[in-house]
Amino acid sequence: MNESDKKDKRYDDFSSMGINPKILKILEKQKISRPTPIQHQAIPSGLKGKDLIGVAQTGTGKTFAFGIPMLQQLSSGKKRGLIVLPTRELAYQVEEALKPFASALGIRMAVFVGGASMQLQRRDIKRNPRILIATPGRLNDHLERKTVSLKEVELLVLDEADRMLDMGFKPQINKILSHIPRERQTLLFSATMPQDIVKLATAQMNLPLRIEVAPAGTAAAKVEQELIIVRQHDKQSLLISLIKEFKGQVLVFSRTKHGAKKITHALNEADFRAAEIHSNRSLVQRRKALEGFKRGSYQVLVATDIASRGIDVTDIGLVINYDLPDDPSDYVHRIGRTGRADREGLAISFATPTQAKHIRDIEKLIRTPLQRREHESIPSLSMDSRSSSPRRSRGGGGRSRGGSGGSRSRGGSSRGRKPSSRVSNNRKPKSNFSKKRKG
Repeated sequence: MNESDKKDKRYDDFSSMGINPKILKILEKQKISRPTPIQHQAIPSGLKGKDLIGVAQTGTGKTFAFGIPMLQQLSSGKKRGLIVLPTRELAYQVEEALKPFASALGIRMAVFVGGASMQLQRRDIKRNPRILIATPGRLNDHLERKTVSLKEVELLVLDEADRMLDMGFKPQINKILSHIPRERQTLLFSATMPQDIVKLATAQMNLPLRIEVAPAGTAAAKVEQELIIVRQHDKQSLLISLIKEFKGQVLVFSRTKHGAKKITHALNEADFRAAEIHSNRSLVQRRKALEGFKRGSYQVLVATDIASRGIDVTDIGLVINYDLPDDPSDYVHRIGRTGRADREGLAISFATPTQAKHIRDIEKLIRTPLQRREHESIPSLSMDSRSSSPRRSRGGGGRSRGGSGGSRSRGGSSRGRKPSSRVSNNRKPKSNFSKKRKG
């Protein structure tokens, strides 16, 4: 065994990391025995009090990568921890994941997000929570009203930092940082590393250790990706035909709130159990939709990009991009909702014949050509094929697998079932759903 192999094997389980036995007991109860790559690298350094920059995609176990070091240090004498995230859904997701550990250690947590009662949040503050989990806007509301103090924060986590900057939270983050002591430990996690993140880290962190478990922009490794060229007015019927073939849980992304509402209505009219989640829905409605989706009360959840990083449902087998995102990086975050917890997933994107540039931008980011096929409404490939992935041969073709660095070719008959009749067979693509994926 060479030195690199020894290093890789050093933390092959949580018990070798020096983690508090109470935390280990909860991990054991949850049947979590082996750390993910980001946990493997981040937890030991986090426990030593080092500043960290973690570059990792969604679904890689980041919550425990920063949560375990924070909980353990608070149980050992640190005063208070603050976790800042971009969306309400993500805040509640983190709270849910850390709650069993915090309870075992006697550490109280509080969540501060928009749409929830300020009065109840002020009541929670009076109970002196040791961990604050907050979105930037609502935390700034409390800072302006002087209902919360961050003077005792000794551990700061900025999760999904790139998303927060994309959403325009830079002024709020700067204000939050101005209220926190400079002597602190900072853990920053991001799926990508734009220049603004580099500047933030340089200005606010102390010689941070950078941990990158996948190149920035890499799509989830176990997600198969496929693109269907379709005219705008045929998207709805194509969506319905695809979901009819799929027996598991489906997440559909719409570019707009109006579109999400329209899609949800159409799916319910077609006798699917569908719910919607976007910024026009109240906090109660959004939580109800997400919880119903997690329980299986809804087969389909229709969302805008506000939820692209806030949905942690292990059993999502299929993500459909009804509309392509405006920002190519959102494509990576969307499809990262499937293929989680080391499972395989499938992502299908709809593109109109005029969206060649959108596709090229996505392919450039993920460094993988997307395999394309046409809906029957498209007589021939209408996009600029000279700058796109090659056509599939008539004998079959593979889908692109994110993070593979290229497409893989497989026989067209390997999956058995034929594709929906709503998709052109001009190039005889292999079936989407020859295996019925269980939700």
